[in-house]
Amino acid sequence: MNQAAIAIVIFLFTYGLIMSERIHRAAAALLGASLLLILNVVPWENVPDYLDLDTLLLLTGMMIIVNTARKSGLFEYIAIKTAKMARGSPIKILLLFSFVTALVSSFLDNVTTVLLLTPMLLYVTRLMELDPVPFLLAEIFASNIGGTATLIGDPPNIMIGSAAGLTFNDFLMNMAPIAFIDLLLSFVFIYLFYRSELKVSPEKEEQLGSILSRMDEKGAIKDLVLFEKSVTVIMIVVILFFIHDRLNIEPAVVAMFGASILLVWSKESPEGVFEKIEWPALFFFGGLFIVVGGLVQTGVIESIAEKMVDYVHTNGQALILITWFSAFSSAVVDNIPLTATMIPLIKAMGAFFNTYPLWWALSLGACLGGNGTAIGASANVVVIGIAEREKIRISFMDFLKVGMIIMILTVGAGAGILWIRYIGV
Repeated sequence: MNQAAIAIVIFLFTYGLIMSERIHRAAAALLGASLLLILNVVPWENVPDYLDLDTLLLLTGMMIIVNTARKSGLFEYIAIKTAKMARGSPIKILLLFSFVTALVSSFLDNVTTVLLLTPMLLYVTRLMELDPVPFLLAEIFASNIGGTATLIGDPPNIMIGSAAGLTFNDFLMNMAPIAFIDLLLSFVFIYLFYRSELKVSPEKEEQLGSILSRMDEKGAIKDLVLFEKSVTVIMIVVILFFIHDRLNIEPAVVAMFGASILLVWSKESPEGVFEKIEWPALFFFGGLFIVVGGLVQTGVIESIAEKMVDYVHTNGQALILITWFSAFSSAVVDNIPLTATMIPLIKAMGAFFNTYPLWWALSLGACLGGNGTAIGASANVVVIGIAEREKIRISFMDFLKVGMIIMILTVGAGAGILWIRYIGV
């Protein structure tokens, strides 16, 4: 068996383990990576070429910032403040929580966002005696849409930005407008689909508005000093993300700088913060980079790119193919291994096409495809799991009926915007 065949077999074997969930995906990725190294398909000296430290360090830095800030009660404060602004109106709660979820998800990972906001959303819907399902679905869709907007909003974007050398502002200019339009589309569809469940009497709305107005968001703050320091550091990090390309500083450096400043300034125990870092996710990334590197090392990716060009003859065709392939694939498989596989493929296609719009096509499909099914994104699984513990059932088919339409609407709108901008009317 030649090296290319071995790389393909190990890739498929690793991907199968990840999809089967029989073992943890981090263990599966590390097993695949170690097999490639033992068999010398990927020589040890070439590992740095495939191990994307920009992605790994950016994720690590943001995890440290989030885990430190979480102790202050910052995110509970945001949730209560949002609920009070709604003043008892179901439509306002749907709109405000969707907006806040999308905004927070554009700077924090989606799972952290929904873990922090879902309990508050359930509390508010209980108070209002409303069906929580429309609100939970809106939160899921908003978290995935919000993650599309920025470089740091979703792991696929971090990977794409690192691979293609795209800046924070590049993502803001290209993906944030799409995310905003898609968020509005999502809200309108949820409202129309569930409008009968979003109605309460004026008296009930006034009563609930009074209850919510008495909620004390300041009471959610566990540590005022840490709260103020966390807000300050997060603001500094966001500003640096906006100007990092002008300062010639990588986003990973910005994240690690913010993480180290907050650790030193807050005087929080590094051991306690580091314990909460999602180490399995980081090792999953590391192993996966090497597994995909095996396909690059042996020329498999280059061969696939050359074959694709036989069928795809224009940049427009390539944009549509990558958008919809990544979207439907992300609806059923993890978007991280999908993105890791597509990145070298798009790089190889650079010999035939202008890859700049293709990176945005990949970001669009990989991030928004997760809205298609209940297992399409980690945030979906987390929210549905929390709901189940509260005796609220969202079945796979219930999710599919709404999620697939949302996915097609939002990906279609985004693809249309990319086509107009880069291909022409």
